[in-house]
Amino acid sequence: MQTITTPGGETLVVLPIAEYEDLLDRADIAQADKVKADIAAGRDELVPAEVVNRLLAGENAVKVWRSHRGMAARELAKKAGISAPYLSEIESGKKDGSLSTMKKIAEALSVDLDDLAQ
Repeated sequence: MQTITTPGGETLVVLPIAEYEDLLDRADIAQADKVKADIAAGRDELVPAEVVNRLLAGENAVKVWRSHRGMAARELAKKAGISAPYLSEIESGKKDGSLSTMKKIAEALSVDLDDLAQ
């Protein structure tokens, strides 16, 4: 390993490409191990290809996740503290849910708010 100091005072490290690639591989493996641990601990989940494909096809994310969770619309509406007609309008795209409503729906579905973004 060799160090170089730039004119701005920043110290850079020069190392053989093989060592650099080994560092990248180790970082990838560490990240994969973290994901596995999160799944095993219930902090994350594997998403089936069917769900991903429906989302990529443009289906409403709330409806896709509700279906994946095996929830009826009335059940989700009740759990999120909103009316069933309002949920229907969100799922059909007639209305955008407010931020607070979408947070409640995300919590009821056990997903991140970002997972409901269209």
